[in-house]
Amino acid sequence: MKLNRTLLLSVLLITLFSCNNKTENVAEESEQDGHPKLILTKKGVKEIRAQLGNIPIFDNTLKEVQEEIDAEIALGIDTPTPKDYSGGYTHDRHKRNMVVMQKAGVLYQILDNEKYAKYVKDMLMQYEGMYKTLPVHPKTRSYARGKLFWQCLNDSNWLVYVSQAYDCVYNYLTEEERNKLETNLFKPFADYISIENPQFYNRVHNHSTWGNAAVGMIGLVMDDEELIQRALYGIKDLEMDKTAKDDDGGYINKDGKAGFLANIEEPFSPDGYYNEGPYYQRYAMYPFLIFAEGLHNVRPDVKIFEYKDGVLLKSINALLNLSDADGDFFPLNDGQKGMSYYNSALVTAVDISYHFGGQDPGLLSIAKQQNKVLLDDSGLAVALGIKEGLEKPFEKKSINLTDGPNGTQGGVGILRNQGIEVVFKYAAQGSSHGHYDKLSYSLYERGDEVIQDYGLARFVNIEQKGGGNYLKENKTWAKQTIAHNTVTQNETSHFNAKFETGSKYHPELHYFSSENESVQVASAIDTHAYPGTEMLRTMAVIKDEDFEKPYVLDIMRVTSNKANQYDFPYYFLGQVLQTNFKYKTPETLKPLGNKNGYQHLFLEGSAKAQSDNSKLSWLNKGKFYTLTTVTSNADNLLFTRIGANDPEFNLRREAALLLRRKNVKNTTFVSTIEAHGGYSPVTESAVNSNSNIAHLKVVLDNADYTAIVITNVNGVSKLFITANTKQDKGIKHKLTINNESYEWSGSYYFK
Repeated sequence: MKLNRTLLLSVLLITLFSCNNKTENVAEESEQDGHPKLILTKKGVKEIRAQLGNIPIFDNTLKEVQEEIDAEIALGIDTPTPKDYSGGYTHDRHKRNMVVMQKAGVLYQILDNEKYAKYVKDMLMQYEGMYKTLPVHPKTRSYARGKLFWQCLNDSNWLVYVSQAYDCVYNYLTEEERNKLETNLFKPFADYISIENPQFYNRVHNHSTWGNAAVGMIGLVMDDEELIQRALYGIKDLEMDKTAKDDDGGYINKDGKAGFLANIEEPFSPDGYYNEGPYYQRYAMYPFLIFAEGLHNVRPDVKIFEYKDGVLLKSINALLNLSDADGDFFPLNDGQKGMSYYNSALVTAVDISYHFGGQDPGLLSIAKQQNKVLLDDSGLAVALGIKEGLEKPFEKKSINLTDGPNGTQGGVGILRNQGIEVVFKYAAQGSSHGHYDKLSYSLYERGDEVIQDYGLARFVNIEQKGGGNYLKENKTWAKQTIAHNTVTQNETSHFNAKFETGSKYHPELHYFSSENESVQVASAIDTHAYPGTEMLRTMAVIKDEDFEKPYVLDIMRVTSNKANQYDFPYYFLGQVLQTNFKYKTPETLKPLGNKNGYQHLFLEGSAKAQSDNSKLSWLNKGKFYTLTTVTSNADNLLFTRIGANDPEFNLRREAALLLRRKNVKNTTFVSTIEAHGGYSPVTESAVNSNSNIAHLKVVLDNADYTAIVITNVNGVSKLFITANTKQDKGIKHKLTINNESYEWSGSYYFK
């Protein structure tokens, strides 16, 4: 009997434990199943509600969003008949509606207030009523016209946001209401932007990334496996014209690749660099990451944050490094200046990266600057991290980011030292948003442009300027080589400005060195921009104790199989102070040329170089700068200004000093750019306004080495030698210059 009692007790304990365990499992399952599940989760909503009032940055964001949406609800719902381009009322209203619905859905979940769910439901029903009979948008400019908007891209934006709203109010709606919305709105909407517009959907491009995410996210909410597969892998068994192009001149589907996973594999390098450049990476990061978060929550089997060695999370670090000291993204390729990590897409990127990417405390410092978080699980994680004081500075150091799916198609090198930033671009074409600017660069000091990249020619979402779309000057000026700080040969752009040719080739990294804090160097070579011509450019940021600030040394070595004219511009920003050469200014301004961007440059002044060093000093935003460049008396120095043949004033009227060399086969352009001193309009005092470089001299230049002597005003000379061949770090070099012997290991020598 005693044994039986013991056995019975054991069975009862096991049964009780099993029941308790089963109850816990059921509770856990109930938190994971059902809605919301896409971005917000049931578990996340529970945790957020428990923390409300105790997480300042989240609470403040919630309050701002609630005030914003309450004001929208008071205004009533408007879903006007679409008719406008970007910036027009109907475009902006539908764009506003998608954001408002998403936010209202989130408020319903967090605050458990039915007025927000009713608002989303009522607006969705209005869209359901209109979409059934809605024709294609009347504006005809796009290669893939939408219905709510003039292009399918914006329709996809709408569905990405609205799918989140639908997920949040899913359980508020009746089954009949859900069937009505899914049958008449969501499924036809997803089919229209994909099956009915394969030229938009079935490609590798930021456009199709939005389309893939839109179809996939509504598929996740609706548990529609066919839509999810279509999102991940594209439209199956579809034959497309491999020569077709989009509005920007880029191939639509030359390689036959499509789907969300292909859009991760192809544009991103292993370092996370996005081939279209940071401006479009910022734009694409929202659908990349918001769909990835949905996949992680609903379809963890896809392991999306591990895909391609975790490149989506790596890409956020790369993107943040592609910004200046103020957080503005460098305008590589088509990029609007002033776009920064304060954009809402980067709030999403930072929060998701922190939550899913190992909780890097450096990201918290950026989130704190952004001063807002997502109202979801990832935003809660960031808010808690900030509350607990875990943030550390996000350190931007010199970095080399490779380009291409395998990291073998050039890249972008960023050299940073004490507020000086050189952005050296030796990347691939960059899809249809790429520019013809091999081995170009731009220069910044503490967030201010010193030597600029023009960026794009577009007034985004300003209807008066071409409907807010790309202007013709984007092709005739902004993409052309002469618009950039690199060499133009014979007044012809790289690859003759032909996308097909430019897409085949890319520069190669010669070497990148950032280990030495005092001397940081990036060097790359291009052999395809001009047939028979090789360009090798080496740029260094040098911190010398004899100089107030680090200065830039720039060496561009050009070798060709025939004589050419080479134009080398410096697009400086600011007011000219002084030159050491006399120039003439014309009475009448005329264009510098008639094509390839030259037609947009006025010639404002011209001179012959009068010494072996030509100097230009200028003042910009209270700081002094000096360009010193090695010249001969055969060189022409031309002051130019953008704005010729631009009757609608679509281009900014900015200046450049252009160094022109005629009828030479091989040549080397050598320059320094110093940042020095400053001017205060309050005290009216100028400090250290003169250059500290007395002389710049090329003492050796052959196939193997180029050596430059930099002499300051106190007579102290330093020698910089770069290896034009045999540049590997471990190689030992021995060289004699002017009876002096030099020995070193590595790519360069400086002493």
